[in-house]
Amino acid sequence: MSRDSPGAGARLQRSRPVATRLHETRGASEQVATQIQHYIQEAGLGPGDFLGRESDLAADLGVSRPTLREALRLLSSGKLVRATKGPGGGIFVARTPEQGVGRSLSDGIAMVLETGAVPLEELVDVQILLEVPLAGRAAYQADEATLAALREIVLAEAHADPTDTDALASLDTQFHRTIASATSNRMIQALTDWVFEVVQPSLMQAVRDVVIPSALLEQHRAVLAAIEKGDAARAERAMKEHLLYLADVLRLARASEPTRPSPSVDRSAAKGAS
Repeated sequence: MSRDSPGAGARLQRSRPVATRLHETRGASEQVATQIQHYIQEAGLGPGDFLGRESDLAADLGVSRPTLREALRLLSSGKLVRATKGPGGGIFVARTPEQGVGRSLSDGIAMVLETGAVPLEELVDVQILLEVPLAGRAAYQADEATLAALREIVLAEAHADPTDTDALASLDTQFHRTIASATSNRMIQALTDWVFEVVQPSLMQAVRDVVIPSALLEQHRAVLAAIEKGDAARAERAMKEHLLYLADVLRLARASEPTRPSPSVDRSAAKGAS
């Protein structure tokens, strides 16, 4: 909602019938949040665009300030809007709806991984299920810009210092993300961003001391060659072999980790306390 657009409030007001058709049990703040999302979508607003000031939005929507604040809190928790204070402050679009889905997924996966609720090995299994067909899609749909980007990444890997594990991990993540972006499908990207933002960096960190850089390079070259030829079946096989190699290396890295002894228990003290 541009500051210079006098009709913006009216357009937001016209979007209200969509919200009024929502299920009756939904609260007013949820209706307002949905209404604002519809407006963002219909107006083609993107990250950084100005929605309005809190007082103006409440007046445009015909709701109380507390109801609007709760709606904005819901949108903020979904990573869709952000609020700033002071001169020039107000409510701004933070992400498009599909970007918000991707950010929420990444945050959720990062939390379960950090707390150990789901082990990295299980997430790598999911990564294989997602990325293998993406490689096939890329073979069908990759344009010259995507191919050029993949070639540049593989070339950088070939010239990288094999002891610079951080640089190699970054290039590996770029390679996987570029293949996913070749689909040009925003929801596919939103639903797979967690792989490239959370799982792939965590995986490369876990295997950095045992992975063979030359093996990664050859595997990436095989995936790239298949995509260049437009051979979807070959691209899927190459990606699967690459990810299974990383899964095997992860198991090797886990097996080589020193086992932590269980906390010792003073049985006599425990018996005396019982």
